[in-house]
Amino acid sequence: MNRLKLMSLILLVLLSTTIITIGICADQSADESDITIRQLEPQTVLYTIYRGEYQNIGKAIGGLYALGAKNQIWPRGSLSCVYLNNPQYISGEHCLVEIRILVGQEALKLAGTLGEMTDVKAIKAMEVAVTTKTPDQRDYSSIYNSLYLWIAQNGYRTTENTCEIFASNTASMDYSKMESEIMIPVKKVAQEK
Repeated sequence: MNRLKLMSLILLVLLSTTIITIGICADQSADESDITIRQLEPQTVLYTIYRGEYQNIGKAIGGLYALGAKNQIWPRGSLSCVYLNNPQYISGEHCLVEIRILVGQEALKLAGTLGEMTDVKAIKAMEVAVTTKTPDQRDYSSIYNSLYLWIAQNGYRTTENTCEIFASNTASMDYSKMESEIMIPVKKVAQEK
């Protein structure tokens, strides 16, 4: 591996491990005018399933980037997390998160070879309801409440788990200072007929 790629990988790992010192909290609610519907294009992701406290997820993120580098799978976008259960109803050590790194389609040739809870997969295009979590928002539940309320009031239903894509301030190591997009896959209710 050449030196530039190795240095880039190390930088990505360091930035990513800072992303999820998630003290799941935020302070202001999402304003309905900030919620939009977006069409996500098909994606290929390298992913792993993490189980445990959110604030300890950094090691799993670093491990996923290292596994990618070992197999010459290079990141092509921001880190994202799909939250597979609700921490309000379970203890922290049982939180499940799918950590995703956007990669190129050529990585699909390694699908099924990377381990029991780690793999590469293609994700189909989908519509998502999106809002932005700005730095210093602390009332995290109000962001979700506003997003789910907007979805219901605008004739949509959810089709998949919530995803968070981290956009900026990841080096701060302070989740409350990070900006992210919170996305929920949706489908217009009338489309189901």
